[in-house]
Parts: sequence; C-alpha cells; structure tokens
Amino acid sequence: MEHQSMKITIKIIVLCSLSLAIAEAAAQKRPISKPNVIVILADDMGYGDISANNPSARTKTPNIDKMAQKSVVFTDAHSGGAVCIPSRYGLLTGRYYFRLPERKDFLGYLPPLIEPGRETIGSLMQKAGYTTAAIGKWHLGLNWQLKDKSKPQISLQSDKTVTNTDFSKDVSGGPNSLGFNYSYILPASLDMPPYVFVKNNRVVDPNVILTADAYKRTLPGTEFVWDRKHTTQDDVYWERGVWWRNGEMSKTFDMENSMDSLVDKGLSFIEEQTIGNPEKPFMLYLALTGPHTPWLANKEFKGKSSIGAYGDFVAQVDSYVAQVNARLKELKIDDNTIVIFTSDNGAPWGEEDIQAYSHRSNYPKRGQKGDIYEGGHHIPLIVQWPGEIKEKFEYTQTVSLVDFMATFSELTGQAIKEKNGEDSFSFYDVIKNRSRTPVRDQVIYISSRNLHAIKTDEWKYIDGLGSGGFTEPGRIKPVNGGPLGQLYNLKSDPLEQNNLYMEYPPKVKELKALLDKLKTQGYSKVVNR
Repeated sequence: MEHQSMKITIKIIVLCSLSLAIAEAAAQKRPISKPNVIVILADDMGYGDISANNPSARTKTPNIDKMAQKSVVFTDAHSGGAVCIPSRYGLLTGRYYFRLPERKDFLGYLPPLIEPGRETIGSLMQKAGYTTAAIGKWHLGLNWQLKDKSKPQISLQSDKTVTNTDFSKDVSGGPNSLGFNYSYILPASLDMPPYVFVKNNRVVDPNVILTADAYKRTLPGTEFVWDRKHTTQDDVYWERGVWWRNGEMSKTFDMENSMDSLVDKGLSFIEEQTIGNPEKPFMLYLALTGPHTPWLANKEFKGKSSIGAYGDFVAQVDSYVAQVNARLKELKIDDNTIVIFTSDNGAPWGEEDIQAYSHRSNYPKRGQKGDIYEGGHHIPLIVQWPGEIKEKFEYTQTVSLVDFMATFSELTGQAIKEKNGEDSFSFYDVIKNRSRTPVRDQVIYISSRNLHAIKTDEWKYIDGLGSGGFTEPGRIKPVNGGPLGQLYNLKSDPLEQNNLYMEYPPKVKELKALLDKLKTQGYSKVVNR
C-alpha cells in the first residue's frame, strides 16, 4: 500500500512540474506588445470597505491593499450608475444606461439590454486578437425560451416565483453574442432567481426546483437551518443581509459556494489560455457576486470578521484577488497582465449600519448604493501592471467605469466603432505614463430612481430633490419658491451638506443646460458625433 501511495505521489509531482514547465515555455512565447487584461468587478463593495482607503475600516482587505502598493489608484472613480444594471451596461459599452429606452427589470428574467451589434469591451478586444471571457454575474438580460409559447414567461403563484421558462433550451442575447468567446454566468444577483449557471448559452443544470424547498435543509458547513423567510434556529448568528428571494434554482446549485465556483472557472480560463494558446493574449471579465446579498461567506471565512457576515464576505472577496495574482505568478505572466479591481457601485450601507457596526463602507462620502450622492457611485478602482507600474501612483481626477471602452481602445491601438462608446474617455495615459492631466471635463451620474446629476470641476448639479435612491427621503416634491434641484461645491463641501441651488442661479442654469444637452444629443464625447 505504501509503495502504491508513493507512486501516486511521484506521479502528481511529475504532472505538476510538467504543467509549470509548459506554462513557463508558454509565457516566454507570449507577445510583449499585447498585455492580458483581467477586470475583477466586485458587487456592492464600497470605497471605504478597502482597508487601505479607510483609516477606520473594520473590514480587512490585505490582498487588495497589497495590490494597491504597486498600482495606479484612482481616488475619484465613479460607476456609470448607482445600481448594478446601469453600471454594468456602461462598463461594457462605454455608453450611459439612460440612453436606452426605459425598461422594467424582473430579476434574472429580463430580456437583453445591450443591443445586437453594439460594440462592447469584449468585441473590441476580440478585434485586437484577444480571446475573451465573461464569467460571473451578468444582469444584462438574456433571451429565455418558453415551455408554452402561448403563455407569458412570468406568473406569480402565492409567494413562490414560478415561470414558464424552459431551462433545457438554449438561451441567446448574452455574452457569447456580444464579443465573448467563453461565458459562464449567473443571470442576475445572488439574491435574484433564477439561480442557475449558464455556460455558453446552455443552462448547466436544467433540473430546476424552488429555493424554498431546497433550503429547508442545513447548508454545508453551517449549524443552522434556513426556511423561506430566512430565519435561523440560532438567533445569535442572524444578521442583516443574509437573505435571498425565493424562486427557481438548479437542483445542484450551491448558494454558499457559488462565488468560489465562478472564481475557479476564471482561474481555469487563465491557465487554459496561457498553456493552450500562448501566442494569443486574453481578456477576462470576472464579475463577482459579492459582497452583494446574501452575505453568505464560505466555511473558510465564516466568523472571521469583527463585524459579522458582511465583513466575512468582504474578506472572501479580498481572497480572490490573492488567488488571481498567485495564479498569474505561477504561470509567469504577471508582468504583462493588467489586473483591474473595482466595484459596480457603492455599498448598501446606511446610517443605521454606520452606527450599528461603527464602519463606513462608503467612506469618505455621503450616501449609499442607489443614491445620487457621491457614496452611491464613488467606487474603488485599482490598476495593476507589474511590467509598467513599479510603485503606487494616486490619480485624483475624475474617471468613470464607462471609460474602460476608450481606455482599452487606446491600449490596443484601434478606433471604437462609429456611434459606439459615446460617453467613454480614455485614461490609458494615466496607467501607462502616470499622467496627472484630467481626462474628463464632465461626468454624469444616474441613481436607482432615475435622478440624474452632472459634475464639472468642483461643482455638482442634481436635477431634483432627495437622494434618488435607497436613502430616505428618496424623492422630494418641490414647493413654491423653493429649490428645484441641488447644487454642491464638492471642494468646500465634500459631504454634500449645503445646497447652494438658491445662491448660485447662473451656475444652476449653466449645469442644467449642459446636462440636458449631453442627454438629448446622444453622446458626451465630441469625437463620437
């Protein structure tokens, strides 16, 4: 038996050595001129959740902090929307989401939002010779086929979401038709049905049940039992954020370990491309499902944080950055791989959470996810490129996730297709040459309740009253003789406490006119006229 065990061990060592040798040879053949690109997009992670960004942070992110030490760190980066759909649309297309006709979002069943033929960062990089992959949360719509074409897709029975979706049939309109060679996605958030993985237009496990039935059982690695209302037998563990909507779910879907599964797919893609296709660069869009609800950390991180389930989940997200960087080093491709870490919007972390946990997820800004205030869309953005960036460089000017399109265009030396990337400005000169020159003269924000704002220099104009999002009051009806909107000087008032709307009528008029013009003309970047 000992002899057999030794033979197996030797075989494993030989295989691992061979794999690393192949990887090293592959890395040596890889063209230096085209770096690989990996975008790690966290879900609902606030700027202040990165411990390096927040001197009072109670969340710990040692791996992201380490990454930032030799990266370009953007201190005034913003998402294209204060919630996930507008943000993801803007990131992938270089176009503001409000330019689309208004549509109703129904969880993971919504139809495709990105129009056929529209340029995405996937199709752009494909044209430059990249192999591209979209892995993780999608939430930009799919075309689902129906069991009964004479009936609508969605029906509600009691409190259970039951649909007319045929999960055994191909889906369309997703990443594979929008410039991604490979995809392995969750249709929406991890608290929204359907809870299924879709690999290259096919549901991985079409055997669908209801979450209410599946989770009346003990989750792996836990000592409590879930029911449909998300209560537990042990009240000590019960915390805000550990919940999800009832609905359809693949029988083999593992809620607790689903994000691990997605990251494993991402790591496998990196390795397969490096070893199997060494002459061709790759781009990976790795969209994590956390720390968005449910705050359900795996066994390794559960109970490790001083602020409970949320802190555990943030630590788990941080670990993925370490895993990606470790794999790149293993494969000896880290020097020529750009790794971008960012988040789709601010954290859903209101005043009650700040007081209860003594932690400010959206430090140092006012507001939270969904809001038009800075905390709703101010996000971490860190760009690592070891072959080019040797020490930390802070860029304090404004950029947006919408700018990825133009930045990747300049990186690969190609033009964006006409009438595409209408709102994207390149910050390539910042990461390549550490330029401090502003790349934007204005930026537009959109809240979850469709309130719009524009910022130029230190001035920010909001075209309405209220937060426009999760913080109450969300919308305020103007009164006779009162302000119709909000105007803040972010240089003197970074927390947006003093509304100057009534004091600076010319500035209000100027910024409202500019906002209206950029919205109606269909672009905010002159070269896309």
